[in-house]
Amino acid sequence: MSSVLDRDALEQSPLADLHVIANELGVDGFRRLRKADLVDAIITRQSGAESAAGDPAPVEEAPRPPRRRRARVADADTDADADAVPEAPAEVEPGEDGATDEDAPARGRRGRRGGRGRGRARDDEREGDRDEREPRPAARDRDDEERVVEGAVELLGNGSAFMRLGDEPTDDDVYVSAAQVKRCELVTGDRIAGPVRAPRRSERFPSLVRVDTINGRPADEVAEGTKFDDLPVVWPAERLALGSEDVTLKAVEWLTPFGKGSRVLICGGPRAGKTELARGIAEALAGREGLELLVVLAGARPEEAGDWAEPAPVATVSFAASPDAQAQAIEQAIEQGRRVAARGGDAVVVVDSLEYVPPAAARRVLGAARNIADGGSLTVVATGPVPFGGETTVVALDAQLTALRRFPALDLPSSGTLRADALVGEAGAEAIAKARAEAADA
Repeated sequence: MSSVLDRDALEQSPLADLHVIANELGVDGFRRLRKADLVDAIITRQSGAESAAGDPAPVEEAPRPPRRRRARVADADTDADADAVPEAPAEVEPGEDGATDEDAPARGRRGRRGGRGRGRARDDEREGDRDEREPRPAARDRDDEERVVEGAVELLGNGSAFMRLGDEPTDDDVYVSAAQVKRCELVTGDRIAGPVRAPRRSERFPSLVRVDTINGRPADEVAEGTKFDDLPVVWPAERLALGSEDVTLKAVEWLTPFGKGSRVLICGGPRAGKTELARGIAEALAGREGLELLVVLAGARPEEAGDWAEPAPVATVSFAASPDAQAQAIEQAIEQGRRVAARGGDAVVVVDSLEYVPPAAARRVLGAARNIADGGSLTVVATGPVPFGGETTVVALDAQLTALRRFPALDLPSSGTLRADALVGEAGAEAIAKARAEAADA
């Protein structure tokens, strides 16, 4: 070696560089050594090389025979065996970090097995493990759990989320577990802050340790607020205008109106056009400012999934999946909508379909929709074969009219909106009643 490296320089070097140095110095068995023991071996070998070149260097070999002799006596070995140890190098037991006899000075400092030196060896072993697992010592030196960051929440389809630190996704964004999302009732757009930890071996992103604040308020204060089911509810009073030129959507908007907080069921027999109408409503509401739109396809045909390009579904479950799997996918979207409404926002969940979901689960889905007094709202628009009960708006379709392509294919006598006057006024409610009467006489 052209120069001598001190201990600090060696300890800061990557393990691969230490292997190169050890190979050049001729350190035996260096690939089996932990980093701390490898540094000791390199320093020892460097000291020996300098002494051979004529430079004064402390020799640590002198104390070795007495220490070896005491250790061998403790094991009831003879002095002759102890004196022969330096001339017959042998590897230490596997429990001793796999070190070779070249590291005798380092082993002498650790002492006999089971004593205080053994604890030091275990500490060195753990330090070596950390060195091999973490290729960036500088990152390890930072106390990542004390590094507090703040960003905006972006929910994922599986219930977890990311804390976005900028306008665009980056590798510095922080992962938020589904348990934290649910416990703190986080929704997309919330600004949260909290400490993070560095990614572990199999992780790509840093992870949030805990949520300290939500939108500038303590997380505990926000999470302990009034539960969603206990919030006061009023009849839907703000109509959701569709603004479409499609004749069926126009008929729905004016003859079976619904608003923020409505429970809407689109029903009818097979091939009545339920899926097409649900998709038309979703497209009409997509991209509307201040409205969180979530689409779930449950029990859908594979071909139908491709038709929902925009808005894209947050979950798609085939008709071949079990009823419980379909219900779980729907309820995850409903839970996200509940959190939006509880924070004062407006959410619409479009579900196609409730046909294969257990009736009790279907009623829970519809029952989640509500207009919160002086607060937000959750609107559910779902398709199904027949009403389940509890709907505020029923849009019934006539399969025969659809087959004959006579649109709008509404079955007006079977359709209707409760308290339509709250949405369209008295005059509008009277016009709806008159249209229904004319359809019944036809």
